[in-house]
Amino acid sequence: MSTPAPSRFQDAYVAGEPPWVIGEPQPAVVAAEAEGLLRGRVLDLGCGTGEHTVLLAARGYDVVGADSAPAALDRAREIAAARGVDASFVEADALDPAGLRGFDTVLDSALFHIFDTADQARYTDALRDVVVDGGRIVLLGLAPGPAFGPEVTDDEIRTAFSRPGWVIEEVRESVYRGRVPDQAQADLLGVPVGGNVDLPAWLAIARRT
Repeated sequence: MSTPAPSRFQDAYVAGEPPWVIGEPQPAVVAAEAEGLLRGRVLDLGCGTGEHTVLLAARGYDVVGADSAPAALDRAREIAAARGVDASFVEADALDPAGLRGFDTVLDSALFHIFDTADQARYTDALRDVVVDGGRIVLLGLAPGPAFGPEVTDDEIRTAFSRPGWVIEEVRESVYRGRVPDQAQADLLGVPVGGNVDLPAWLAIARRT
C-alpha cells in the first residue's frame, strides 16, 4: 500500500460523502475523552469535517482541528457554526506540520492507518516537534478485518512509535464506525448501503519522551 495523495481526500469531500464521514464523533473517541485520555491543549490531526474538534471545543478544551483538505475544513467550519461552537481549524500537512507546536495531546482518528511504512516513520518523527515532552498521541486506526479502507496492525503501530522520542503506553482493541459505501461492502457486512457499521480497530496511546 502506498500513501494516498492529499488530492484524493480533497476530491472525496468535493464529490460527496466519504465513507469515513458519519455525522457524529467516533464512539471510541467519545469514550477516550470520558476516560481522561485527552489532556491539555489538543490537536485533532486529520480532523476531516471536524466532529471531534467541535465536540472537544464544546466541552471546553483548547483544541485545534487540522486537515490537508480545504473542502473538509470548509465543512468543519460550517458544522461548528451550525452548532454554535467556537472552534479553530487550520490547513496542515500531517507529514510536515510546520507551525503546529506545543500540544499536550494529538488525537489521530483514522489518519495513521493511511500511511505506508516509510510515511508512518516520517509521521512519528514529525510529531516529535508537535507534542510537548510528556504529551501523548491517542490514535484510532482500522485493524485487519472486514474493513473497506486502509488497515494497520498493532505491530506496525508499535514499530512506528518505537522510534526515538516515543514510548508506547498501550495498544488495545477498539472499534471504528464507518458508513457502508457500496453494494459489495453491504453484502459483505450485512448492512445496507449508507448504513453505519462498527469495524475492528486499535486504540493506541504513545507518550513523548
